[in-house]
Amino acid sequence: MTTRDEVLSALSRISLPIGGDLVSKDMIRALKVEGGTVSFVIEAPDAESADRMGPIRDAAEAMVKALPGVESAMVALTAPTRTKEPPQLKIGGHPTQQQGSMKPSGVDRIIAVGSGKGGVGKSTVASNLAVALARAGRKVGLLDADIYGPSQPRMMGVSKRPSTPDGKTILPLRNHGVTMMSLGLMLPEEKAVVWRGPMLMGALQQMLTQVEWGKLDVLIVDLPPGTGDVAMTLCQRAEVTGAIIVSTPQDVALLDARKAIDMFETLKTPVLGLIENMSGYICPNCGHEAHIFGQGGVAEAAKTLNLPFLGALPISLETRLAGDAGTPIAAGDGTAAEAYARLADRFIGGGMA
Repeated sequence: MTTRDEVLSALSRISLPIGGDLVSKDMIRALKVEGGTVSFVIEAPDAESADRMGPIRDAAEAMVKALPGVESAMVALTAPTRTKEPPQLKIGGHPTQQQGSMKPSGVDRIIAVGSGKGGVGKSTVASNLAVALARAGRKVGLLDADIYGPSQPRMMGVSKRPSTPDGKTILPLRNHGVTMMSLGLMLPEEKAVVWRGPMLMGALQQMLTQVEWGKLDVLIVDLPPGTGDVAMTLCQRAEVTGAIIVSTPQDVALLDARKAIDMFETLKTPVLGLIENMSGYICPNCGHEAHIFGQGGVAEAAKTLNLPFLGALPISLETRLAGDAGTPIAAGDGTAAEAYARLADRFIGGGMA
């Protein structure tokens, strides 16, 4: 009876046009010798080579059939299937020249949430306002444009990398009724964004114009703190409906908030109102209210500047825990959720959302 080694020895005598033979080129797969039946697979390097190797397959079959004791030979010719690489999406780079507005076509209104300085709870307000508006029946998007410090993926409870069908279009994620996109979804959480202005503008342009936002009543944009490139480009190129300024009551925060207000007014972007965050702390044990950062400073500033005062939000442990857990406080029930629901109703009633 013919052995496996004898079959391989016979196949090694079949030369290939590219040099070598079937055995030395490691093209023989799944070789079996069962009684008088021999079967094996010839695996070509690729589909194009396989199309030209029909005569080689026939010669191999004839060679094996001629061996003593072989009654039949079954030879298959295949090529490895190469899985198509998924389209790759690169975020950040010099923006391409684009005429006209960067406002997404399906978005009715864009509301920017800004602050003069960091640490005043701007991103918390943005995520909770978006969720509250969605609970009120609005179609809402949330764009995390705080490119150096994106926090919305954690606050909104999303971590999956957005996909792309063609390497250009970005499919956003959705949670708590809100469609969202953030640069933080494209990079590891601990990865720093070390970019200069042009790359920031390129990323902003991509997240506005390449994301499939769909039909939205309002797109909430969480801006970086301060008065930098991202805020200026957004207001100049994206037809922003208006801006909300978030500040704590303390004088230092208000000084910076006034600078943010001046920036929006310089860019001819309406300031829709001011929100006083961290306005007070109510002790959960005794109910005493303490005003750690002061109280009423933002309301007074709004009055002086003849701008709407949209409300005061207290320091809340529940709000912080909810944000860290990925479920904004506005998605549940309670005093803080009701405060954001009232804020959302005010925006809807005023035609701002």
